Amino acid sequence: MKSFKRIPEYCGKSWLHTHLPDEAMDWTHGNHKSIEEVTKQADLISVLTDLNKSKVWRWPKRKHYFFSDLHADADAFAASLVACDGIKKIGPKPTDFVLNHSGKNANFIIGGDCFDKGPSTLELLRTIHYLKKQGARVRILAGNHDVRVLFGMLSANRNNDVFNEHFFIRTGEKIIPLLKEIWDQYLKNGNGLKGVPSVTECKRHLYPRKSWFKEFPKAAQGKLSSPQIKRELDRLHRKYNRFEGRCKSEDMNLRHVYAAVEKWKELFLAPGQEFSWFYKYMRLGYRSGSLLFIHAGLDNEIASLLHTGGVKKLNRIFKDALFESPFNFYYGPLCNTIRTKYRDVDHPFTEKGARCVRDAGISALIHGHRNLYHGQRIALRHSILNFECDTSLDKNTRKKEGVPGPGAAVTIIEPNGCILGISSDYPYIKVFDPDKTLKQLTKDINKKGKIRHEAK
Repeated sequence: MKSFKRIPEYCGKSWLHTHLPDEAMDWTHGNHKSIEEVTKQADLISVLTDLNKSKVWRWPKRKHYFFSDLHADADAFAASLVACDGIKKIGPKPTDFVLNHSGKNANFIIGGDCFDKGPSTLELLRTIHYLKKQGARVRILAGNHDVRVLFGMLSANRNNDVFNEHFFIRTGEKIIPLLKEIWDQYLKNGNGLKGVPSVTECKRHLYPRKSWFKEFPKAAQGKLSSPQIKRELDRLHRKYNRFEGRCKSEDMNLRHVYAAVEKWKELFLAPGQEFSWFYKYMRLGYRSGSLLFIHAGLDNEIASLLHTGGVKKLNRIFKDALFESPFNFYYGPLCNTIRTKYRDVDHPFTEKGARCVRDAGISALIHGHRNLYHGQRIALRHSILNFECDTSLDKNTRKKEGVPGPGAAVTIIEPNGCILGISSDYPYIKVFDPDKTLKQLTKDINKKGKIRHEAK
């Protein structure tokens, strides 16, 4: 197969400890490593044919770099910045880089899930903020981990609120490394425990009441399905029983946790504090041309809203709802947008929703959340084209999945009308060009048909 020649420059690659591909091939080259296995080739040909004939494609005027599911790994983000060709890396630290000409004229989209269990949420956020201070146009989308952490912190001290008092413990063990970071960096060497109540009192402020396990099913009846309620109770029981023991393994007790929670609120929610920019600039979705960037996916209700009110209205609703009731947000369609995997328990996305997406003039969704190996992947959801871009970047995910070495990945949308998928876990840059990729798919399916015919 003839290779393409759209190769980004990797400026400062010598500072990386991972491989980046230096040859490009059509997106179809990877077969099921690049196209979801259940997505039929004939269906993809049909969708691309319709999109190309109807001339729906409208490409951004600027180059767009999409990074998703960084999960507190600043080194993976720095390596991914090198992969995008928008910066020049000049040293080993994550912030050892300068914005180059390409980066100054591009948009950098952080596709959600900056938070997770480490190695360092704060270092990642500082690296993103440093990119902004360099003059980069940075868009930050909400991920399920980002929103879950916010709701967990806000629920502390929400005693006797049956709908919301459980959200801190619901964050589970993954929040403990972040709290440990805050304790070590801001509180450890000062009067971090001054004015902090006893362990027993702290537990009362952080944990749901024991009676919550009986009250919640009654309160949630009619708002959640019986399977959803059961799942919530099962999760809370596990997390309730394990949280304090996990804290002890980090040399923390609930007084340290309580102090770190209060400090988090100051750092992230008080005006002018170090990370107050993060939730301020967060959006649920971002649209450029006919492409919709989002963390996870859509359901029928959000698809209808996109059709009637557009992304601006969706983001206004998101901002208004984010600091109201965690319960209403987390179990409603807004949160489904950042955590759906199109399972039976998720809000439905059907052909009705797909029609709304098409009528809104959206040609493709670009998102993360469904972690993959072998780089980015194309999938169809009721004939809507999806580019899935969660490439298992962070150290913890890679260790858990047995993926060797550090990760780096970026999805690049070029104004000339193509999408590049770059990943340290795939030997080629994947190139999606609507016309050329359609021709290659058609050629491949004709070849398979010929082989089957000859075999008979």
